[in-house]
Amino acid sequence: MTELITAVEAHDIRFPTSRHLDGSDAMNPEPDYSAAYVIVRTGGGQEGHALAFTVGRGNEIAVAAVESLAPLVTGRPVAEVLGDLGGTSRRLTGDSQLRWLGPEKGVVHMAAGAVLNALWDLRARRAGKPLWRLLSELSPEEIVDVVDFRYLEEVLTRQEALTILRDVEPGRAGRRARLLAEGYPAYTTTPGWLGYTDDKLVRLAKEAVADGFRLIKLKVGADPAEDVRRVRLAREAVGPDVRIAVDANQAWGVGQAIERLAPLAEFDLYWIEEPTSPDDVLGHAAVRERVAPVKVATGEHAHNRVMFKQFLQAGAIDVLQLDAARVAGVGENIAILLLAARFGVPVCPHAGGVGLCEMVQHLAMFDYVAVSGTTEDRVIEYIDHLHEHFTDPVVIADGRYVAPLEPGGGGEMHPASRAEYAYPHGPRWTADAATVTATAPVTATAGATAARTGEVA
Repeated sequence: MTELITAVEAHDIRFPTSRHLDGSDAMNPEPDYSAAYVIVRTGGGQEGHALAFTVGRGNEIAVAAVESLAPLVTGRPVAEVLGDLGGTSRRLTGDSQLRWLGPEKGVVHMAAGAVLNALWDLRARRAGKPLWRLLSELSPEEIVDVVDFRYLEEVLTRQEALTILRDVEPGRAGRRARLLAEGYPAYTTTPGWLGYTDDKLVRLAKEAVADGFRLIKLKVGADPAEDVRRVRLAREAVGPDVRIAVDANQAWGVGQAIERLAPLAEFDLYWIEEPTSPDDVLGHAAVRERVAPVKVATGEHAHNRVMFKQFLQAGAIDVLQLDAARVAGVGENIAILLLAARFGVPVCPHAGGVGLCEMVQHLAMFDYVAVSGTTEDRVIEYIDHLHEHFTDPVVIADGRYVAPLEPGGGGEMHPASRAEYAYPHGPRWTADAATVTATAPVTATAGATAARTGEVA
């Protein structure tokens, strides 16, 4: 009897990280890390798990987008879907009516990514392998089969991609062994949230160095004098030999970015991340020209492979920061990794959030083993938040990601966590609502506070 995909579920899961300003930056002062959480179920009782990451309000929109895509997968044979995940991706991103809402961008594209990542998780589980290993053991031909080369072929053809993969194929076994023995370099943003006190910033920066991290990142972009003061504190805390990157989270215009970075030059910054609009390719190129030798990094909000193509074509970035949950899943991220290899630009993935560290490590490790063949000037972001909610949480040792060994793509949450943080009826949220209702009078101020995700007046 043919095994079918019987369900694609979407769940609204939210964590009240705004309470302690975890994740706070110039554009997101009070985020509640959230997940439009996807479970793909089969008739044989197996599951695939993944998520689309949001920061609170609007997570219900991402959940609805996943539900709108579910009929394109539900009822299909498991072997057919998993055996042609490139074709499945094109079906999800190319639906003639849903595509109008993008095309290939925005909430529907992120939802497609969540469904596709859940299918890749299912495929890896059925193979009994962690996703990075499953991908790195595919042949070059199997890898390019999952890539959509439409819109890329003037800079990257299927044949050129095959050449990139075949050139590094002989060293795969050795790199796989080194990865298992040594892990993958990481950097941390844990000390750098904009809402943290000076004491907390300094303490966490020193702890990061003691834990083996050789690069830390700070959020900037609010008050210019505060940026200078906070970066000075960090430099004094970590010393001259640890790299410091800064992240403006899109807060500046092009000219403003150039102006605001000038007084920070004395601190020997490694990169400036998202200095301006994530869609402004030429703006990033202008910033890069003016702020060198500080590197320019971006990509966590880039809609799709075409945006990355243009950033690379324009010489607009020094560091490419793909995200596991922003584009249309593993296949589109493989296209982006191949583009980066084609242009010789290092990939330093965006992570943090909820589940992003667990998921994106697989892409970076696959890149090392089977695409770029190197970890030089490459690091995966690490943030010490919410890992305890995942069945296979990341492990960091001496500032490096330890390669995961459990089957799957890393995105599965514990059932108890999903139940507790389900929004708005999970115990964590109903208890908070009862507490606020019992203790807070309904005033104009209380009403404004209640408008934030996770607070009910």
